[in-house]
Order: sequence, then C-alpha cells, then structure tokens
Amino acid sequence: MNTVNVDIAKTIGKGYNRFWHYKGRYRVVKGGRGSKKSVTTALNIIHRMMEYPLANTLVLRKVFKDHKDSTYSQLKWAINHLQVKHLWHVKITPLEIIYRPTGQKILFRGLDDPMSVTSITVETGHLCWAWFEECYQITNEDDFDKVDMSIRGELPPGYFKQLTLTFNPWNEKHWLKKRFFDADNPNVLALTTNYQCNEFLGDDDRELFEWMRKNNPRRYKIEGMGDWGIAEGAIFTNWREFAFDTSEIAKREGVRSAFGLDFGFTVDPTALPASIVDIKNREIYVFDEIYEKGLLNNEIAEKIIEKGYQKEIIIADSAEPKSIAELRKYGIRKLKAAEKGPDSVKSGIQFIQQFTIFVHPRCVNFINELSNYVWDRNKEGQLINKPIDEFNHLLDAFRYSLEPIRKRTRVR
Repeated sequence: MNTVNVDIAKTIGKGYNRFWHYKGRYRVVKGGRGSKKSVTTALNIIHRMMEYPLANTLVLRKVFKDHKDSTYSQLKWAINHLQVKHLWHVKITPLEIIYRPTGQKILFRGLDDPMSVTSITVETGHLCWAWFEECYQITNEDDFDKVDMSIRGELPPGYFKQLTLTFNPWNEKHWLKKRFFDADNPNVLALTTNYQCNEFLGDDDRELFEWMRKNNPRRYKIEGMGDWGIAEGAIFTNWREFAFDTSEIAKREGVRSAFGLDFGFTVDPTALPASIVDIKNREIYVFDEIYEKGLLNNEIAEKIIEKGYQKEIIIADSAEPKSIAELRKYGIRKLKAAEKGPDSVKSGIQFIQQFTIFVHPRCVNFINELSNYVWDRNKEGQLINKPIDEFNHLLDAFRYSLEPIRKRTRVR
C-alpha cells in the first residue's frame, strides 16, 4: 500500500488547534457560517479513526434524510482531501462509511427514529465518538441525553469517549447555552468560531459577510461572528413540536390542507410549508416543508412533484408573476398568487395567533423560524408592532397558504 504524506496543519488551517487535540467528554462549537466547524470535524473524525483502530463513530442529525447532503458528503470530502480514498468504502445502502484495513465504521442516524439510535451495536471495536451536526435543531434536551447515555462502557488504554456538537447559535434561550457555555464543567470544551479564521474562503465570500455586516447587523452577529441570537418579543408563542400522525389528522371532519410558496434563490431560500388546518378545533398541523437555496423554477416544480403536491392549491408570493406562470407550465397548475393587500402581514399574523400550531419534528426550518421570528425594534431599542424581515421565508409562505381560509373564516 502506497504511503501518503499529508501536512495536517496546512490541511486544517488555523483556529482549531485546541479542538483537534481535545479528549474530554464534550467538544462543543458554535459558529457562524463559513467558520470551518463542520469540515474540520469531518477531517478530525477520518484522521482519528485511522489513528485509533478500535474506534467507531456515530453521526447524528435531527432528521435522518438530511445526512446525505451534509455530514455524509462532508466526510467523503474529508477522505478525498486527506488523500486516503483507497482506504475507505463509502456505502449508500445502508448509509455508512467503512475503514477497509480494520472494518471500523462511521454510522449515520436520525433522532426521528429513536430506536435506531438506542439499539446501536458495532462489529469491530467500540463505539467511542458521536458527532451531532446542526445540534441547534435538537430542541428536546432529553433526545440528546439518550444518545449521550448510549456512549458508554470500558475502553482500552489510550482510548476515550467524546461527543462533538456543531451548530449555529440562533437563540440564546436554547438549552445548549445553559448546559455547555454557561456551566463550569471541566469535561467541556466550548468554542466560538467565525469566518475570520477560515483562510480558505474566497474574496467573494468575504464581501458577502461585509455586506451583511453593514446591511443586516443582527444576522451578521449570528451568521458572521457566531454570537448568540436574542429572540425577545417572539411573535408566535402558540406552537409546539409534536410527532403527530398526518394521516390521522387528515381523517378529521372539515379539515383543509394549506400550501404556500415563497420564492428565493441566492441569499434567501425557496420555502414551501405544508399543513392541515382544523378550523373547528382551532389547530394547525405543519407536516412538511421545502427549504432550499439556488433552486430554478423547473427545480422547484420537480421538488413539488417529487413530494406529490402538484395537485394541491398552492398560494405563492404575488411579487413574482413570471415565476408563477413558469411553474404552471411545469405542471403546478393549481398555483395561485397571494392577494396580500394593506396590512396583510399584520392581519395574517393575528389570524395565525388564534390557532394552536403543532409542528412535526422533521420540519426543522419551520421550527427555527418560529423560534426566531420576533417584533422589530425602533432606534431606542423598544419593540414595535412590526415583525423583523428575516426568519420569515416559511412563515410568509405559511401566511399565504392560509389566505383562502382566513377569508372564509372568522375565528374569535
């Protein structure tokens, strides 16, 4: 087998020396976008597993399907970047990555299937490490604790158990802050990183952050500098996460489906929430979402058709009549433009506030927006009766989707 010489320091870059060498129980990194936290974790896992021939790794996300385009791809990239592709076997079914010389495995699981997490066993060696990517999406601390308790057992000399958590810090009220950043725990390495430690970014990337710094300071604080977001003045407090059975809700008498569409591309995502409205009981059940940047209109149509929603009435942002016309040509024939009108945002919010909203755990972006959608502030820092113009892509589409119901319904 050929020897490969890789300069690890140059491969990783600066800003993660403590992270790379830390061997305590919890390694927690909050950071802005472009801060290298995820790619550095992927590189570290591949490097460590080749260094420790009895160690296996569990990689977790809140929703299993999100692995393929995130952690799975990042670990494949790390294998290629370290020039060790010939030593690893990458599988799609089941989703796992195997180190050929020893049979060690990187396993992928989602918290949307608790049994798949609690019943993990490895064929070779020990389950030593776990990586929680986008850990902010885990709103229930108990879900984290279940995995934490599964990383147990005696290990050979020199080995150690460790959980790595990486996330964007959208809301300072999250349990992650209190548990890992506020508490004094000698078994925790808690770091904050940002794009300024990423020497691999291009000039265009840095220009985008500079534009954000000048034009959207609140978002720059979180996405740029990795600081905690403040979510005081929440607009919607009438919601909770709940793993309901969509088919059972759909059987209720008089319920209606509601689909909305907000267009985006480079900076903002295209967003489509899907929900069931129970007017009689004043309940809304959000069961699915599309939330993705860079989608052309034909790709939006493909996503909708892939999910089987092409025959549903979808209320879209009326600011893009050309896009609506194109989507109709692509087969989304029941797409309609939102009527909006004076004070439509305000009246739409008031209508939604009269319902209890249940959000399925797989709708992670909808949950994130609900958690961070707040009233704006004036120059004196006082809350005003106007929502901020962010964390509102799915929520704007949600308002559009309810327009037909709001017109025909008076909920006191």
